[in-house]
Amino acid sequence: MADKSKFIEFIDEALEKSKETALSRLFFTYQGIPYPVTMCTSETFQALDAFEARHDDIVLASYPKCGSNWILHIVRELIFAVSKKKYEYPEFPVLECGDSGKYQRMKQFPSPRILATHLHYDKLPESIFKNKAKILVIFRNPKDTAVSFFHFHNNVPDIPSYGSWDEFFRQFMKGQVSWGSYFDFAINWNKHLDDENVKFILYEDLKENLTDEIKQIAEFLGFSLTEEQIQTISAKSTFPAMRAASQETHGAVGPFLFRKGEVGDWKNLFSGAQNQEMDEKFEKSLAGTSLGAKLKYESYCQC
Repeated sequence: MADKSKFIEFIDEALEKSKETALSRLFFTYQGIPYPVTMCTSETFQALDAFEARHDDIVLASYPKCGSNWILHIVRELIFAVSKKKYEYPEFPVLECGDSGKYQRMKQFPSPRILATHLHYDKLPESIFKNKAKILVIFRNPKDTAVSFFHFHNNVPDIPSYGSWDEFFRQFMKGQVSWGSYFDFAINWNKHLDDENVKFILYEDLKENLTDEIKQIAEFLGFSLTEEQIQTISAKSTFPAMRAASQETHGAVGPFLFRKGEVGDWKNLFSGAQNQEMDEKFEKSLAGTSLGAKLKYESYCQC
């Protein structure tokens, strides 16, 4: 999925920084949202404001642990099917991660560029909207997202870990984790899911009907593929297939990025009180909204 020398190099550098970073010092706050000091800097955020997007850029927006690496893989395979050229990442693909000089270097990259991000809609560079780049927004139910985020922190060597699931859950509900609150992210994007250049993707739909979802993504991006090409991409994009290749594509962190991918794994960790707390948070934040309906919360988050 990536150019090994750049993609894995950035991950290795972030892991190396993490070795010397206590959990209490993992975050810095920029415009009210906590970000990991091992991956982001305030200088990079300041430089991001002037980033010049292109009309044919493909933006992949998601909260962490909602399937961004899955969509990166699918879009990369779609580009290869259309162009017959292997898509390489000359930079780490998450737009807000890296040094402040990356945006100058990105001007030299061939189109289309894939721009992954965990940013709120209103934190993205204005040029993305001005130039009408297409945006895929990926969501996953909040309970499985929280559990996946916890396991990522506590299973990956060198990343600061939490003392317990209960401790992580408290911080997650307060939004005191990398990239802040899931619910703030969701509320912010909810207003724009029906915008002309935005397509909503549900992680659980990818699990249930991968081939149809890939076909819809291809159509949204304007890619004309045969049924055979779609089937080939689908076979390469199953969770087991990506997990099997994860060490090659993502280095040492790969198997942890593609841990289980199951729907409903939250039932193994959530207590009754935690379940109720998140149900109430969802009701308060997203019930009655367009996104609230699209998330199918009753199907995936009710016992």
